[in-house]
Amino acid sequence: MTKQVLVIDDDDGIREIVKLSLEAVADWQVLMAASGQAGIVIAQAQQPDLILLDVMMPGEDGVAIFNQLQANPTTQAIPTILLTAKARPSERQELLATGVNGVIVKPFKPRDLVQQIKQLLAW
Repeated sequence: MTKQVLVIDDDDGIREIVKLSLEAVADWQVLMAASGQAGIVIAQAQQPDLILLDVMMPGEDGVAIFNQLQANPTTQAIPTILLTAKARPSERQELLATGVNGVIVKPFKPRDLVQQIKQLLAW
């Protein structure tokens, strides 16, 4: 079955790279949102199999958006992986403590992204 992944990131380039990687390597369907609030709306309507969520965005950051997704019964069961440029182990641990399913550090190799997601979610 084809997976559907929602990418929430304010960076157009990152969204495109993730989209191309997931479509080319795994043949997954990719939905995209340029802001957290737009992502919440799409998540509620589409119920994706996974949300890839940028940590550092203008306005509300990824952790705030994740907390809103968790507070909503229609989106709280959707696995969420954070994308972050914060590479220090202590920073990753803080992000994992929020309850997300995983953290992927940017920059990542596009061809390795699918494998990282599969490992984090045991797909």
